[in-house]
Amino acid sequence: MSDLLTREEYKAIAAGLTLPTQAFVDGSFRPAQSGKTFDSTNPATGEVLAKVAACGPEDVDFAARKARDAFEDGRWSRLHPGQRKEVLIRLAKQMKRNARELAVIESLDSGKTIFDCETVDVPETIHCLTWHAELIDKIYDHVSPASDDHIAMVVREPVGVVGLVLPWNFPLLMLAWKIGPALAAGCSVIVKPAEETSLTALRVAELAMEAGVPAGVFNVLPGAGPEVGEPLGRHMDVDAVSFTGSTETGRRFLRYAAESNLKEVTLEMGGKNPAVVLEDAENLDRIAAHVVNGAFWNMGENCSASSRLIVQKGVKDALLERIKAHAREWPMGDPLDPVNRVGALVSPAHFDKVRSYLGKGPKVVMGGKAENGFVEPTILEVAPDALQAREEIFGPVLSVLTVDSFDEAIAMANDTEYGLAASIFTANVKRAIRGARALRAGTVTVNSFGEGDSATPFGGFKASGFGGRDNGIHAHDQYTQLKTIWIDLSDDADEAVN
Repeated sequence: MSDLLTREEYKAIAAGLTLPTQAFVDGSFRPAQSGKTFDSTNPATGEVLAKVAACGPEDVDFAARKARDAFEDGRWSRLHPGQRKEVLIRLAKQMKRNARELAVIESLDSGKTIFDCETVDVPETIHCLTWHAELIDKIYDHVSPASDDHIAMVVREPVGVVGLVLPWNFPLLMLAWKIGPALAAGCSVIVKPAEETSLTALRVAELAMEAGVPAGVFNVLPGAGPEVGEPLGRHMDVDAVSFTGSTETGRRFLRYAAESNLKEVTLEMGGKNPAVVLEDAENLDRIAAHVVNGAFWNMGENCSASSRLIVQKGVKDALLERIKAHAREWPMGDPLDPVNRVGALVSPAHFDKVRSYLGKGPKVVMGGKAENGFVEPTILEVAPDALQAREEIFGPVLSVLTVDSFDEAIAMANDTEYGLAASIFTANVKRAIRGARALRAGTVTVNSFGEGDSATPFGGFKASGFGGRDNGIHAHDQYTQLKTIWIDLSDDADEAVN
């Protein structure tokens, strides 16, 4: 990604965009069969960006039929792995050539800062696609231990037609997390972007067609959850669903699967993630920078956000002073101004939800201002049973809890229905390893905030996840089936077959 532009230059790019507005099915853009549309709105201004096709069950049926045709005739599923790799690498190159356009669309549609879109979301999206493309011809099948009379092969096969249901907080990056391994495996996909943020998925589908992904393999159906998400979850010709979003909606997909064809379901859901800072932690200034990034990056609209700071009382005051200093370096304002680090929350409904946690009750250490769709970085001191300490706020709100000991810190960190991510800060290596093992979370970082990278599996424990992982080689397990092929080499025709 080249250097950042000025606010005026980004505004000029935005003014010249031609935004995609129709569903993408079987290699072309199409209106919803009902003719209905919905408004895609800029969260920072309230401006209607585009009227987007509002798909329904009939569009799901059509897309599933086209995806099934594409899968069964092998135009993608039986293409040589090296050829699939070449196509996906071409897609990644197409995205790199159009990276700035994608970044501006993402910022306009979601309220995310152009700083994040340019420096994180778009580059990481391209890297993720490239990583999975390069993996296609490097995942080997297996041969089991054999006797002289048999060979047993264990092979991976693509699962079939897959529904990919995306969240609104990282529209491009979560698209890549899912289409990367799904297309690499040879599946046909039907993408259901979040209603709030549909535009970049539609643009990527167009780029995929230009890169050579065959018609019917990559389909995108914008629309509401009840009209598109539920029909996908219940469709008898969809073999698997991968969902990222709220725990409440994730539970629905398990019901849809149980009540239809028992399709495979992978869920990556919410989190109330702790950052545990012990008294022996070194370099409080560096720790404060990690805590601020973990809490306020992407306006806290991040399932792995460090929304709970659990700190031993001996270092609490000194750490909070440093956190406040770093938080002041995160200016809030127009998302298309690259100096800003905090943009607008994704929708008025979500803004109202986040603002509801800022009322009377907890002590406000910093921030607390919320108006016109923007919530400034906020730090609250809370009791362990406070709503702000227990519920996923999904906004730029850091809840601070004080503990006396290591054991109390770990117990408090685990006292949640979620288990997606956690951090522990300590200079004691044994305590760091003991803490990392004791924390009930799918990803635990030591002396840092992070989610790993494309090579490490991402997903959660408890109400944060179910059925598999995104990222890494393990992500391909979602989109493949294991088959045993048993070959009898015996010359004795009368030998019993087992």
